[in-house]
Amino acid sequence: MKKAIGLTVGALVLAEIAVWMGQPRAAARAADAIGAPQYGTDGKLVRPAGYRKWAYLSSGYGMSYSDKGSADGHLMFTNVFVTPSSYDYFVEHGTWPDKTMFVLEVYGSSSKGSINKHGNFQNEFMGLDVEVKDEHRFEDKWAYFNFDVKEESSEATKPSKNDCWKCHDQNAAVEHSFVQFYPELLKIAKDKKTIKESAHIG
Repeated sequence: MKKAIGLTVGALVLAEIAVWMGQPRAAARAADAIGAPQYGTDGKLVRPAGYRKWAYLSSGYGMSYSDKGSADGHLMFTNVFVTPSSYDYFVEHGTWPDKTMFVLEVYGSSSKGSINKHGNFQNEFMGLDVEVKDEHRFEDKWAYFNFDVKEESSEATKPSKNDCWKCHDQNAAVEHSFVQFYPELLKIAKDKKTIKESAHIG
């Protein structure tokens, strides 16, 4: 009887160890799945869900890469998020893994509201710009998508080497990402020496 009990206890301990050892692997698989780009049968990118739970990188206000700036003078806020597993990979390697997805959400701005007396705050949601690194799906590795307020799916901007693609390729600090505008990631990229020589940082 004692022997049987001992065997049972031993089996339970081994089972618990197996479960415990499996937890990191399961967590890794779950992390990889969070934020992975999803495509419909029509090939369009499905609107990213839950991106506000991803890693937050930075915000911008009224930013423009054109000398002309905003045509109507209305300045926008932008908030940038990246998939959690991609963020972790970047922290370790200083580069972005395949299936990385960035979401840039766009908000209007206002200076008048509530008790605000100075400065500007975000107000109306305007839409999303999404950048995806998918080496098997896109010939040029990176693709760009636009979503309005309600759009559920979006086709990649064409041609593949469009103005967005060219700008990121020529000016982004690391691969196709403007790490020069994300202070914490810029420190990592400098440490890992992954900043492109062509990038203007200062």
